Amino acid sequence: MTIPPREELVHVIQGQFRLAEKPNQVLSTLLGSCVAACMRDPVLGIGGMNHFLLPGNDPNSTNNVKYGAHSMEQLVNALLRRGAVRDRLEAQLFGGANIVQGLTKIGDSNCAFARQFIRDEGFRLVGEDLGGIRGRKVRYKPATGQVVIEPIDALAADTATRSPTRKAPAVKSGEVDLF
Repeated sequence: MTIPPREELVHVIQGQFRLAEKPNQVLSTLLGSCVAACMRDPVLGIGGMNHFLLPGNDPNSTNNVKYGAHSMEQLVNALLRRGAVRDRLEAQLFGGANIVQGLTKIGDSNCAFARQFIRDEGFRLVGEDLGGIRGRKVRYKPATGQVVIEPIDALAADTATRSPTRKAPAVKSGEVDLF
């Protein structure tokens, strides 16, 4: 009997994008008003995740990955360089909460940008969990497309990431599980 390899967690922080280098890797991030795009080529089983803070382009033209346009381009181009086929790429979008009442609704702007980018580029959107007023912990397995979303309160974010008793349930490709 062959024992499957243990899952390897890869953290994606603000302004970063990462590809899964191995089939057992799970990409993980914490989101408030930021948005994470999870993209994959389902035939090759390769994919990645980005985490952007602001919609659109960098007004100073430094192509900073904290801006959605550059972050999305970086993720797509990295997947294409690894052999992904553009017409097969599927996307899932997460985050964009307005967690602080009375401040600008940057979460709404991030959501609108992410959806528009996916539409404009002709990618297939297979799942999303956007908006609202609560943060999210996202775990994405590019090899299968499985996603687990754990809602978190902004003030409890640190505690939720350290809870040893929480287990992420398995979900089918393209499905999002909220608990």
